[in-house]
Amino acid sequence: MEEILANLCGTSPEDPLPVWVHGSVGHCFNQLILNVFPHMILALVSACYLGTPRSHVPGHPHRPGWKCRIVASFILTGLPILDIAAAIFQQELGTLYLEVLANGIAMLAWLTHSLALLMLYRSTYGSSRGPAAMVFLVLLPVPALIITLVWYCQNGLAWPHLHAAHICRLSFLCLQLVSLLIYVIGYITPVASRQDFCSINDSWQRKPLITESGIPAPHWQGVAEDGESWLSCFSYAWMNPLMKRGYQWMLNRPQDVYLLPRRLQVARVRDHFYSCWQEKAALSQEEEDTVSSTHPIVTEGDESGEASPSSRSPYDTQKGVQLLSVLHAAFGLRYYSLGLLKLSGSLLGFSGPLLLNLLVSFMESNQEPLSHGVLYALGLFAGSFLGALLRNQFSYEVNKVMLTVRAAVISAIYRKALRVSGSSLARFTIGEIVNFMSTDTDRLVNFCVSFHEVWSLPFQFAITLYLLYQQVGVAFLGGLALALLLVPVNKVIANRIMENNKEMLKHKDTRVKLMTEFLCGMRVIKFYTWERHFSARINACRARELQRLRTIKYLDAMCVYLWAALPVVVSIVIFITYVLLGHQLTATKVFTALALVGMLILPLNNFPWVLNGILEAKVSLDRIQRFLELSDQDLDAYYTTDGPTDPSSALEMHRSSFSWSLDSTRQHLSRGTLQIFIQELAVAKGALVGVVGKVGCGKSSLLAAITGELNRLGGQVYVWDLEQGFGLATQEPWIQFTSVRENILFGRDFDARLYQEVLEACALSDDLSTLPSGDQTEVGENGVTLSGGQKARIALARAVYQEKEIYILDDPLAAVDADVANHLMQKCILGVLKHKTRILCTHRTEFLEKADTLLLMDNGRIVKTGTPSEILPLVEATPKVNEENKRRKNKVPVEQGQEEDMEIEAEELDQANCLLQREEEKKEGAVAFQVYRAYWLAVGSCLALSILFSLLLMQASRNVSDWWLSHWISSLSQKANTSMRPLSASFPSPQLLLFSLAGLVSRVQLVGIAPSLPNSTLDVNFYLMVYGSIAGANSIFTILRAFLFAYGTIRAATVIHNRLLQRVMKATVTFFDVTPTGRILNRFSSDLYCVDDSLPFILNIFLANVFGLLGMMVMITYGLPWIGLVLLPLAALYFSIQRYYRRTSRELKRLYSLTLSPIYTHFSETLTGLSTIRATRATDRFEAENQLRLEQNQRCLFASNTAMQWLDIRLQMIGVAVVTAIAGIAIIQHQRQLGNPGLVGLSLSYALSVTNLLSALISSFTQTETMMVSVERAEEYTSDIPIEPQEQLIQVAPDWPSQGHVEFQQVVLAYRPGLPNALDGVTFTIYSGEKVGIVGRTGSGKSTIFLALFRMLELRGGRILLDNVDTRSVGLESLRSKLAIIPQDPFLFSGTIRENLDPQGQHTDADLYQVLDQCHLQEVITQMGGLDCELGERGKSLSVGQRQLVCLARALLTQAKVLCIDEATASVDQKTDQLLQQTIRQRFADKTVLTIAHRLNTILDSDRVLVMHGGKVAELDSPVVLSKREDSLFQRLLTRGQQ
Repeated sequence: MEEILANLCGTSPEDPLPVWVHGSVGHCFNQLILNVFPHMILALVSACYLGTPRSHVPGHPHRPGWKCRIVASFILTGLPILDIAAAIFQQELGTLYLEVLANGIAMLAWLTHSLALLMLYRSTYGSSRGPAAMVFLVLLPVPALIITLVWYCQNGLAWPHLHAAHICRLSFLCLQLVSLLIYVIGYITPVASRQDFCSINDSWQRKPLITESGIPAPHWQGVAEDGESWLSCFSYAWMNPLMKRGYQWMLNRPQDVYLLPRRLQVARVRDHFYSCWQEKAALSQEEEDTVSSTHPIVTEGDESGEASPSSRSPYDTQKGVQLLSVLHAAFGLRYYSLGLLKLSGSLLGFSGPLLLNLLVSFMESNQEPLSHGVLYALGLFAGSFLGALLRNQFSYEVNKVMLTVRAAVISAIYRKALRVSGSSLARFTIGEIVNFMSTDTDRLVNFCVSFHEVWSLPFQFAITLYLLYQQVGVAFLGGLALALLLVPVNKVIANRIMENNKEMLKHKDTRVKLMTEFLCGMRVIKFYTWERHFSARINACRARELQRLRTIKYLDAMCVYLWAALPVVVSIVIFITYVLLGHQLTATKVFTALALVGMLILPLNNFPWVLNGILEAKVSLDRIQRFLELSDQDLDAYYTTDGPTDPSSALEMHRSSFSWSLDSTRQHLSRGTLQIFIQELAVAKGALVGVVGKVGCGKSSLLAAITGELNRLGGQVYVWDLEQGFGLATQEPWIQFTSVRENILFGRDFDARLYQEVLEACALSDDLSTLPSGDQTEVGENGVTLSGGQKARIALARAVYQEKEIYILDDPLAAVDADVANHLMQKCILGVLKHKTRILCTHRTEFLEKADTLLLMDNGRIVKTGTPSEILPLVEATPKVNEENKRRKNKVPVEQGQEEDMEIEAEELDQANCLLQREEEKKEGAVAFQVYRAYWLAVGSCLALSILFSLLLMQASRNVSDWWLSHWISSLSQKANTSMRPLSASFPSPQLLLFSLAGLVSRVQLVGIAPSLPNSTLDVNFYLMVYGSIAGANSIFTILRAFLFAYGTIRAATVIHNRLLQRVMKATVTFFDVTPTGRILNRFSSDLYCVDDSLPFILNIFLANVFGLLGMMVMITYGLPWIGLVLLPLAALYFSIQRYYRRTSRELKRLYSLTLSPIYTHFSETLTGLSTIRATRATDRFEAENQLRLEQNQRCLFASNTAMQWLDIRLQMIGVAVVTAIAGIAIIQHQRQLGNPGLVGLSLSYALSVTNLLSALISSFTQTETMMVSVERAEEYTSDIPIEPQEQLIQVAPDWPSQGHVEFQQVVLAYRPGLPNALDGVTFTIYSGEKVGIVGRTGSGKSTIFLALFRMLELRGGRILLDNVDTRSVGLESLRSKLAIIPQDPFLFSGTIRENLDPQGQHTDADLYQVLDQCHLQEVITQMGGLDCELGERGKSLSVGQRQLVCLARALLTQAKVLCIDEATASVDQKTDQLLQQTIRQRFADKTVLTIAHRLNTILDSDRVLVMHGGKVAELDSPVVLSKREDSLFQRLLTRGQQ
């Protein structure tokens, strides 16, 4: 090397590259280092921009300065060639080769740069200054040019005798400087006025991301990464505009984020995945065919109704296709090839320690030439630089693969859910299926990280073991044996953690399920004052969950302790073994072994967790696989393809039998036990067919059988025009979380004439005029802001607007009052739909007189078919009552819901145009100090301080042990300064460790030389003893800190949950009306899980990093004060980068969370409305909607992941700068013979791990901040939500109210401030034992009276007296427990019948059976298994009518003096209804009863009738008097009911 340099420069081999010659910089050094290197960097960077794509924007503006720069650049390309010619002509052979080399490289660099400028000029950069890096690099050669100029002036001999060649070269040099000046001026030229943020994507603001039709806009330059140069890809320069936007608080919507690169776009990923799926399906089909041809099996596919394989869906041959093999085929090749990046990165990780060892040996020896030191330093720079680049690219590429897998799996699950048969789907709850898409998909995606760790960890382990063997020979086996012994211990602990985790998640699921029911049944719970009972149940679940969490945390603390203590124990064992084998310990061996042991521990500790991740992924994969293997709904097999027996038939069934489950022996659901058997059924085209029968006889099941939602066990089903689907209105209306108009259009184009006709027919025009934004009003999830009647009519309108040939209507009249029901029947069912085939199922038989045919059902069979005149007398309870009475029966059902919900809706939608606009507030900026304070207080101040103190002691003891080792080295080198020998022979040194993960185990390490004299055993023993005792102290502090931390965080989790639950329990009803259940549930599920588990985990790491960094800074500045000069500017740079990153990262993460919930909401909404979506044949549209939502979310996730890589590469470069600076300082110190080698070694070893620690610090801080958002959200609810008044002014007697006397005095009440009064000066008196009916049109304030009586809403004025006591002075619990109500909504909790009737366990079984008997439920309940039979989610094993009966039974159990009946018998047949009315009269003979009438005949025998109108009392008198008064409103309502 020295020879080559000497020949090139014409110098002596002893000093081939002199830096300083005759008082100025050496010419050779100047040309090689200051000229060649900058030009090489310029060439490399310019080459990166050669691939920049052209701009496609027409009339793209160009900055004037570009042309100056391009011209200057081409001039600078030509000048070196002329310079070479002049040099040859000058015949200075001594340095000719040097000049040719320097000028040749300069010429190539400028040529590359000129071409790059041309490319940039034609790209989108043309309208800006282009990359700033270019100008910076262009200026790098300037110092070399100036030094050359000075050199010429000094060595240019005597000016008079100047050679012509000299003058030429001098002028070329000046021309170069002038050209550079022109270049810089061209760069600085002012830019045309334009927006700040357009450098890469000028069209950002101008083009919408989603066009009006909802289809993504065509590709534009705002697509991430595509078409960027190499340099931009490696440095993520293309992210700069986005980072800047985030820093300026301009990332407010998902649309502000880049589009995904083409390769990651959901549509492409999905299509690629499905094509692979179909290939696999075809292969497995071939295999099956081969097998079946050798072993034929006779099947009767057509008779059994089993789905036969067909080519309709990619999942037709589900059983044969494995999800893993499809993922492998689709994304495997790219993913496995990333292993090469991982391998190179890992190998480069080892290069650092090896070079460091050489550098240290160079420092210790005075014989090696300086060039060796420079080479080692350069090698160190190159190794760390390349290693950083490769590791960063690996993470980035793996993230991209993870995104594609996630998109593919989520699309596959969604697609499957749309196609799976109803009976298969019934095996899972909606929650479980949504979990497949969330938790299971995440676990599966995380496998992408684990897989490459599985092979790379053992690989690192093997290399480290080999290096250890080089140091201490076979002695390492002793330590290894101990380390391996601890692996099973770790595994046992990990297994225990896993078991406890499973149990904890079970308790968590139970708690969240309870909480869901609690929130959904909030009104019922408040009416019945069951808050205490429910909060006790929830707290019991929480206590069991926390018990498991405590065990997990303490086991975790054990793990942390073993992890920290292991290196010390293992190294001591190795040393003892080494001594026992008869070897002499030296300092070198001690340090190198320590460092290597530190490296060994990481793979050993990480491996169990990596395996765990893989096992979790395997479990999730199996769960998803099980779901994907469910049988699909196969319409080709379900319906017969043969024509009908009668051409005029729209629907035919012959000897058909159906069941809800494939396995018809499942008896645990009453629905599961019901089989439908239809001997013969034919429905003519255009006919109106009514289906009647008592509650639970199988009416809805028959309709489901027609739409193909059941399993056909045999027989034939024919449907005319099957492809078109059905118009379906289900019994429980399904409403989407969107505007009223979107609900009705349901994906069809807007046709104003048809739309208006449908609104009129479905009696929606008046309702829409009361909504704040008309039909653009958002309706909340499940239509939460609409009344039952409105939901039913919107669902009906949606069906009508679809213009299908066959309409299946399941009781759409149940939820509306008589007027509206009449309107729907005349204008809609017999009007707009008069030429369609209609199958109408209803209990309101008075409307079926115009039907063509009626089917009477019982127990799953059609008992009789005939005309209305034949069938109706069999159904109706009391035909003797005249027509008028019969018509009156169905007066105003569900008015309470309509009126009261409409008022709620009106008021809540007033303030925000629609509910969706009242999005969950996206908090801006950093997490407030208040939040950290709240968490600190939840932990407890004393405890928090002791945790911090134990951390400080732990870090201090660790640093002291490191300092002790360096002190040992120094003392040994002082004693043994006789025969020094270089260490280069002994293989890599301790510093290996420093390149390991985050430098967490930074034991010390530096050894430069080993004394050849053996150090005395006494010394070694003394030093080892002190070292051992410091290590012991460290170990104690570590365990103390681990357990204190675990205890503190569990305490915080307990406190936060208790406060949250108590507050939500006390919240007002209005709060629950305007807040979606999912939003509150989020606080109790994901946010609490975060506070329980994720936050403590990451906070622990963050605190360890903070203290680690402090310790490191102290040690570095103590050992190498000069490094401060480098650290200060780097610290400033670090601070600005992290601030820039954190702000953007926070916004991106919030956008990601914001776009994530719509995916899950849309999915659960799809699952709820699956029958409607499939019947109307809208599956493809829903799949496209899911794809749009997923794309939006993937964009935010991709940007968030890339921002992390953007930060990582910058931090790595800071690390590289630190390493290079240290190497430089070390060489300078060596030259000047300064410094204590022990201390220098100590600083070096620490400084090497500084880069990892810095990046760990930012990421842990950012994650802690993200997790703190959960605390913030919980705190927001514990302090901000409105709560009911808790004070109790007077103590009432235990038997109050003994009379049941109710008096309203001038009562004024509004749902919320700023809204019209719902009750406006209401005054009336109800005497004890009186029976009063309450009637009135929708919105008149009937049910608001009940809400006021129960103090669900506080009065604005007036007062309510109960037995002459003002209800406001009585505590809420005392008041509500003394009143009874049968609410409109038949709400049941999952659990047993007993829990639903009597959650507090106050009644005997005999009482319970008695009320069930009175409600005609005893037989049903006994069949299901008695009082302890489970009712399923929301009581789904009972029909809607049966659920209403259970709610009635609840009220019959109460002993209250005042009973409010919001008469909820809309879904009960009339015979049962009459019996119930009789029961109520008998049981409540001596009680005061207030009844909101839905069927007027039920209140005709009451003592008085209260008629409400516009929030005021219109009339109050006996029904007989009122019906005779000509001008009375009551008379008018009666007459309407008769029309």
